[in-house]
Amino acid sequence: MAKKKRIYFRFVAPDASSVAVLGDFNNWEERPLKKNQQGLWSTWTMLVPGRYEYRYRVDGVWCNDPEAATAPNEHGSENNVIVVG
Repeated sequence: MAKKKRIYFRFVAPDASSVAVLGDFNNWEERPLKKNQQGLWSTWTMLVPGRYEYRYRVDGVWCNDPEAATAPNEHGSENNVIVVG
């Protein structure tokens, strides 16, 4: 079995009251991020190598990471894509 790697998710939203990451790696269930004093929200998870799609939900609104790759989804918008090597 492939070894899992620690993958970090980060989103800058200093004025947000909640940020969560959802993806195919967690059955699109909200995983809350924690906010630091500079307004950076973050969390991490362990993933086996592969390709994953995900998005952020900021105060209930779907958002993408502007620094990450994207792929079209079935809802007419885009998901972020991460490839774990």
